[in-house]
Amino acid sequence: MEKLYKLKNTDSGIKTNYDEKINNFDDMELSEELLRGIYAYGFVSPSIVQQKAIFPIKKAHDVIIQSQSGTGKTGTFAIGLLSRIDTSNDKVQSIVLAPTRDLAIQTGLCIEQIGKYMNIKTHTLIGGRSVRKDINILQNSNIHVISGTPGRVLHMLSQNYLNASNVLTFILDEADIMLDRGFVEQIYNVFKYLKSSVQVCLFSATMPEQCLKITTEFMKSPKIVLLKSDELTLRGISQYYVDVEKTEYKLDVLCDIYDTFIVSQAIIFCNKLKTVLWLEEQMKRRDFTIGTIHSELEQKERDYIMGEFRDGRTRVLIATDLVARGIDVHGVSLVINYDIPINKENYIHRIGRSGRFGRKGISINFVTQDTMRFQREIEQFYETEIKPLPKEIGKDISSVSTDIS
Repeated sequence: MEKLYKLKNTDSGIKTNYDEKINNFDDMELSEELLRGIYAYGFVSPSIVQQKAIFPIKKAHDVIIQSQSGTGKTGTFAIGLLSRIDTSNDKVQSIVLAPTRDLAIQTGLCIEQIGKYMNIKTHTLIGGRSVRKDINILQNSNIHVISGTPGRVLHMLSQNYLNASNVLTFILDEADIMLDRGFVEQIYNVFKYLKSSVQVCLFSATMPEQCLKITTEFMKSPKIVLLKSDELTLRGISQYYVDVEKTEYKLDVLCDIYDTFIVSQAIIFCNKLKTVLWLEEQMKRRDFTIGTIHSELEQKERDYIMGEFRDGRTRVLIATDLVARGIDVHGVSLVINYDIPINKENYIHRIGRSGRFGRKGISINFVTQDTMRFQREIEQFYETEIKPLPKEIGKDISSVSTDIS
């Protein structure tokens, strides 16, 4: 995938064409009910992407937003689409597509919470849930916003259970990862059920060729916001590494970290499922209260585990890259890359779990002689520095935990 931080110097043909900013929510011409929901949700002032992108969405422009996780992008399109909804019309007026079930659920909750004073009703359409129940809700309930994954949304459209005739706004979230996972044909088929006048908003951390193809085929003179490299940043996340020398030493180093530091909540990322399962067993033997999440769990199990972690009943979550994007858990102060990600794009999404909007965080990479080169490639790719973990870091982690708890 291309490195979007350098897009202005590439031949991709896409450049920022919209630099206007509105520095506070009160000046965005939003309804009183929507503003109440924004402030009740916990937003105080808009992030950079929110300053630039909410207003053009409200004004019904197609938009292309390049923004990493943790910059407030979900709030951006949630507020934008909510500003366009006519609450006197009880039909579906917005559809949001996401690459994973967990992200679709999180997005639906965010939209409903921000829109609660507007009496907004959302429904999540994802695989792994009862089709019959979805049909019943669509036929017998008043729904304003659908948040879902491409397969289930397309099924409901194709069977005429979901009527798209009133849809004003269509959001593609995490478009790069969605297209990379093979949802291309399903997304294109969803477009067939939308009116040609529908507003299309594409959010993506990177801009591969398939994303650019969508922009030319389905979007009309879009407003393009590509955050500058100093705005797309790892600020607020202190990055460190530990040279563990050999893979078999990782577990002891991990236990030392938890014996030394005060951590509110943490996510430990592994590259392989078998590593997650082995690490789960080893940490439970050492009496750690942990949760694990990976692709082989049933959706109900994943929902339960994420609920436990989000509510703080579980302090440590061990995961594959399944949750590297889109899951916003406010209490996470530390991300540990038990395995260095081979895919460089995944690095920013992993460690971004610890530096959520307006908060501080710490990431620690476990590197061996064999994987040190992957870390060097990450440093070059993001033009960042990952420092050795100093012995006196305990005070820093305690400070971070205090800041975000």
